[in-house]
Amino acid sequence: MSVAIITGASKGLGRALAEALAARGWDLVLDARTAEVLQETAAGLRSYGTRVKAVPGDVTDAGHRAELVAAAWRLGGVDLLVSNASALGVEPLIRLDELPLEGLRRALEVNVVAALGLVQEALPLLRASGTGAVITVSSDAAAEAYETWGGYGASKAALDHLAAVLGEEESGLRIWAVDPGDMATDLYAAAVPDDDDPRPMPAGVVPAFLRLLDERPASGRYGAPALLEGRR
Repeated sequence: MSVAIITGASKGLGRALAEALAARGWDLVLDARTAEVLQETAAGLRSYGTRVKAVPGDVTDAGHRAELVAAAWRLGGVDLLVSNASALGVEPLIRLDELPLEGLRRALEVNVVAALGLVQEALPLLRASGTGAVITVSSDAAAEAYETWGGYGASKAALDHLAAVLGEEESGLRIWAVDPGDMATDLYAAAVPDDDDPRPMPAGVVPAFLRLLDERPASGRYGAPALLEGRR
């Protein structure tokens, strides 16, 4: 059985991807901060007949990251690591001239530092997998300048660069940074609460991630809309 660690897995894109992998027979280690919601998600995924371990905690905690990897090791190893947990830094988003520096630090700590820390923790098992892959969930705010998205976008741009360098350094792995595009998620609602325009549900984006796993293209940054259209 293949084993995946997915952070931020209790809802939104993380939960949708976990469900798709469970349907394919993957064993899962799931992370989120809210234990009750995470346990409910895990219970639902076990109906697919796979092993699902729910490990609630904060990815900025090194002990929690070690616990995630240890849980995966007990399931057989780590074949896929998905860094999906994200922090806006401040809710709702505000202009840079008002952005509390502590909020920026929080975004960087969750979106960049913790993501790298988890990769470092899991690297021995990823290397041993033979088909090890890392997916970092990016954002179009990492590449485009949108008013009020400066702090969050900067953290995702930093994450993109880490993924790019990791792809150069770990030639035996696949390292994919994926911009999922617009989605209807709690994160977006918290970022821009006044925007009620309809957006795609996360489940509609999941086939893009599955395409990467099926075709295993070179490490790099990919946009989910292009993958869904059959382009790279």
